[in-house]
Amino acid sequence: MPFIRTSVHKDISQQQRQCIVDGIHQALVDSIGMPSDELFNMLAEYESSQFWCSRTFNGIARSDRVVVVEITLRRGRSDAMKRELYANVARNLESNAGVSPKDVFIFMHENDYSDWSVGEGKFAMALAQQLGVDN
Repeated sequence: MPFIRTSVHKDISQQQRQCIVDGIHQALVDSIGMPSDELFNMLAEYESSQFWCSRTFNGIARSDRVVVVEITLRRGRSDAMKRELYANVARNLESNAGVSPKDVFIFMHENDYSDWSVGEGKFAMALAQQLGVDN
């Protein structure tokens, strides 16, 4: 179960925000086989005075509307899966939300099952995934 933190400029519309969240989610489903009901994306906005980034780092001409996607998930995905994920996120955000791929900044944190509790204060390693069940 990945947990996503997405940061967008405050001027991004609610409709674009929804398209950004949906595009990231669909990329995770398509690229790493994440189940479609595992949507956990905390979206935050920033003002221009709260985020500084190089507009030319690594030869990429960025605007002042960078979308930052921070993904925390259990380790074990191959580099090929990550490459596909990054490409799919950028493509989805461009086609669905009008975000330039040059403005998509993605990074990952990987950890293990023992680093999660996903409900009821229980150790995630002790839980079996219960699709569509609410006890």
